[in-house]
Amino acid sequence: MYSYTEFDTAFLAERNAQFRAQVERRIDGSLTEDEFKPLRLMNGVYLQLHAYMLRVAIPYGTLNGAQMRKLADLAERWDKGYGHFTTRQNIQYNWPKLRDIPDMLDALAEVGLHAIQTSGNTIRNVTADHFAGAAADEIADPRPVAELIRQWSTDHPEFQFLGRKFKIAVTGSDTDRAVIKAHDIGLQIVKQDGEIGYKVLVGGGLGRTPMIGKVIREFLPQADLLPYLEAVLSVYNLLGRRDNKYKARIKITVHEHGIDDIRERVERIFDRLRPVWSGVDQDLLPELEAAFALPRLRSGSVAAYDDAYNADPVFRSWADTNLTAHRDPDHAIVSISLKAHGATPGDASADQMRLMADIAERYGYDELRISHEQNVVLPHVHKSNLPAIHAALKSDGLATANIGLISDIIACPGMDYCALATARSIPIAQQIATRFDELKIENDIGPLKIKISGCINACGHHHVGHIGILGLDRAGVENYQITLGGDATEDAALGERVGPGFSADDVIPAIERLVYAYLDLRKESSETFLQTYRRIGLAPFKSALYPRAAVAAE
Repeated sequence: MYSYTEFDTAFLAERNAQFRAQVERRIDGSLTEDEFKPLRLMNGVYLQLHAYMLRVAIPYGTLNGAQMRKLADLAERWDKGYGHFTTRQNIQYNWPKLRDIPDMLDALAEVGLHAIQTSGNTIRNVTADHFAGAAADEIADPRPVAELIRQWSTDHPEFQFLGRKFKIAVTGSDTDRAVIKAHDIGLQIVKQDGEIGYKVLVGGGLGRTPMIGKVIREFLPQADLLPYLEAVLSVYNLLGRRDNKYKARIKITVHEHGIDDIRERVERIFDRLRPVWSGVDQDLLPELEAAFALPRLRSGSVAAYDDAYNADPVFRSWADTNLTAHRDPDHAIVSISLKAHGATPGDASADQMRLMADIAERYGYDELRISHEQNVVLPHVHKSNLPAIHAALKSDGLATANIGLISDIIACPGMDYCALATARSIPIAQQIATRFDELKIENDIGPLKIKISGCINACGHHHVGHIGILGLDRAGVENYQITLGGDATEDAALGERVGPGFSADDVIPAIERLVYAYLDLRKESSETFLQTYRRIGLAPFKSALYPRAAVAAE
C-alpha cells in the first residue's frame, strides 16, 4: 500500500497546525461559528445534533493493521469507544470535543491518515472496489489510479470551492463493486486492443434527484486521465449552478445541458490541457503500482479449511456467505460483517478494531479494506488460516454469517446523530435484522440488499437498494417510504416507489409481507429477489404491501 513521503508528512503537519490555530480562535471567540464553518469543513469536522463529528478519510478503503489500531485508539481516547464506518469508505467519530480534534488529527498523521476533503464543496475521498488487488475478475488494481487522483485533487486550487461536493469512484472489473454509476465521475478500468484505459461516466448521484451516470468516454487512454478529469471539473466549475444548492451537482448540469453538449465542452478543454501536461503523473504511476503490488502469497496445504468446512456447520455457513473467490485458488477474500443481528450497521468498537488489526497482521498480509457496504474486508487470506480467523472473530461478535443477506443492511446514522435527518435509520435496521433472525429464513431468502436513509440526502443509498427505505417527517411523525428494484451494480437501476409510506411501527411488518410475497412468487429457490422483481414487476409486491387496498380494488 502507499506510504507517505517526506512531502506528504510535512504537508499534513502544516495543515494540522493551521487547523489547530483555527480551533483555538473558535474556542476563544475570535471566530464565530459562521466564520469557523468553512474552515472546519475543509478538515472533516461537522456540527451534528449532539456534538461535533470528525470524519476520517480511508482513501480507496485501504488500511494496514497499525492504521486500524490507531482508529481504535481514537475511539477509546476521544470518543465513546467506537467508530462508524460509512458508505464512503470513511470512519466517523460522533462524540469528540472540539478542543481535542487537533490532537486526533495529529494522532492520525502518525500513521498516514487524515480528514482532508471528507466534507465541503470539493473533491471528496476517492473510493474504489473493496476487493481491489484480490478479485479473480479484475483487469487491474484500481487503487494506484485512485491514489493518483487523491494526490492530484488534494488542495487543488481550482476545485476547493465547487458548487457542491464532488465524488469519484474507480473499479477495475466489469463487476461493479464501487457503485461507479452513482458518482459524479465513475471510472471503470478497461482494455482496448491490449491497452489499459478507462470508461468514464459523469452525472451519477443519489439524494433528492437520483440519476444514473452517463458514459462520456467509452475509452480514455491511461495517460490522459488527469487532464481529462481536470477538463470535466473545469466544465462543471464554470457551468454548474450556484443559485440553488439542490441543483448544483454535476448530475443536474448534465441533465440540463445534455451529455452531448457536456462532452463537447469537455473535449474542447481537454484538447487545450493535454499538450501542456508534463507527464509527471505517468512517471509517478509505476511507483504507485509497485506500492500496491500483490503481496508474496504463501503456498501450502488447505486441508485445515477443508476439514473445518466438512466438520463444522457453523464454520461452513460463515464460509458460504462471507468468503469470495480470490485470484489465487489457495486464498480467499474474507468479508467481516459489522451487521450482527440487532447491532448498529457499520459500528465497530475499539476492541473489535484491534482484533481485526491483529488478524490482518497475523493472517492477512497486513491489509484491511473498508467496503462501501459498511463492512471490513481481509483481501488476502490463505485458506488454511480461515478456521483460526473464524474462531477469533467469534470471540468478539464479528463472525455473523450474513454478507449479502437481508440483515446485511446499509443504514445512515439518521436522526440519532445527523442534523439533516428527518427520521431514524438505525432502529429500523436493527429491528429488521432481529426479526428475520427470529424467523430463521435469511438463507432461504438469499441475496437481498436493504438500504435505509434517514432523509432525502440518501446517505444510506436507498435508491439503489433491492428494497429501499426512506425515512421522512410527516407532520412531526416518522414516515417510511419503500422503493423496490434498485441496483448498485454494473446493471445499476433506481428503485421505484411503491406507494404511501409506513409508520415506524408498521414498516417492519411491511418488509415481512414483501419478503413472504417474494418467497411465494419466485420461480425457483435460486431466483433472487431482484430477479423476481424484474420478471413480474411492481404490482404483485404492491398488493402484498397494501393488502387492504388490494381487497378493496377487487
